[in-house]
Amino acid sequence: MRNTLLRRVAAWATTLGLASLGVLGAGAAPAQAARSDCPMGYLCVWGAQGYNGPMLKTKTSMATLGSWDNKIETVFNRTSSIACLYDEPNYARTTGYHWVDPDPDYATHYGDMLSTSSMKLVRTLRECETDAYPYWEAATAPKAGGFGDMNGDRRADIALRDEAGRLWFLPGDGTGRLIGSGGWNAFDALARHGDFSRDGREDVIAREKATGKLWLYPGTGSGGLGTRALIGSGGWNSMGRIAAFGDLTGDGRSDLFAVEKATGKLWLYPGTGSGLGARKLVGSGGWNSMNALVGAGDMTGDGRPDLIAREKATGKLWLYPGTSTWGLGGRTLIGNGGWNSMQHLLGIGDTSGDGRPDLHAADGIWLHQYQGTATGGLRKVASDNGDWWALEGAAAF
Repeated sequence: MRNTLLRRVAAWATTLGLASLGVLGAGAAPAQAARSDCPMGYLCVWGAQGYNGPMLKTKTSMATLGSWDNKIETVFNRTSSIACLYDEPNYARTTGYHWVDPDPDYATHYGDMLSTSSMKLVRTLRECETDAYPYWEAATAPKAGGFGDMNGDRRADIALRDEAGRLWFLPGDGTGRLIGSGGWNAFDALARHGDFSRDGREDVIAREKATGKLWLYPGTGSGGLGTRALIGSGGWNSMGRIAAFGDLTGDGRSDLFAVEKATGKLWLYPGTGSGLGARKLVGSGGWNSMNALVGAGDMTGDGRPDLIAREKATGKLWLYPGTSTWGLGGRTLIGNGGWNSMQHLLGIGDTSGDGRPDLHAADGIWLHQYQGTATGGLRKVASDNGDWWALEGAAAF
């Protein structure tokens, strides 16, 4: 596994199942040791193939290896992190690196000495090379408080849960910061877009996989999230796709769409001051044929939020306009096909600065921008954001 991860990423097809990073400690000095001498939670290395001779064990990253420089041949990664082994000191990647996945039972043997001069322990494979989150930049929108803006700076924002269960806030200026240190893998559905608590800030809704409970995480107005509140006591595992939609009912609170797994029915759950109100049937069936729902904002310019849905069998993209009767109008085809190749579909408001909502789609390397048109359609523009790799197990919303 040499050379940079980015050069190899197009060949990947599986997601790494990673656990959380353990508490780091100081590295240990070399000693005569066998396999049984490597404790759980440590990265252990030997200079000879097999478990013979001196052993170095560590729970911390090491920018230099001292007397172990270029002398590692066997690696036993008993941490819960990925071990990145660089050919150069200080984690430089000029000539390449290896990585070793966590495995409490088996070591990785190499046929000869590795050119290893530094080692780093990370929670996601991206972090061998770069940040855990991808690059994201948005143009400044004409007005503040727009759809998709979590911190009120007139740029569309992205929230991203990484493979390790951390939650990141990407404010649209090329940076990112941690807003959830772990545990977010407990949720199998995450949605945002709109003010559910009616405090003027955009909120996040999360479904707990083990219990089927639905939680509201109120936005703080600065990109962070406040103390969660229970808005669904159980049973939400009976729903498939969930999409936060914006304010369809016109009461100033955002609403929620959910597809019932058993029937394929589409339900509208209106937002209330304390959670969600009595549901209304919007689609009588067939919605299980869609494998993505995106609340994209007011695409048609009529003052009502609209829904984008991807058809599983054809890869087509459909626009369903919101109506004044809390429903959806006749659909319009806005994507002829090929959309199943996209890992992430993001409706995060106006990203181009023209006042209209846009759509973004990530294909595993590139993030593509599709600008909204005056008629509710999409216009693809050139993209130079190739930082959306190694995110197969992540969720961007």
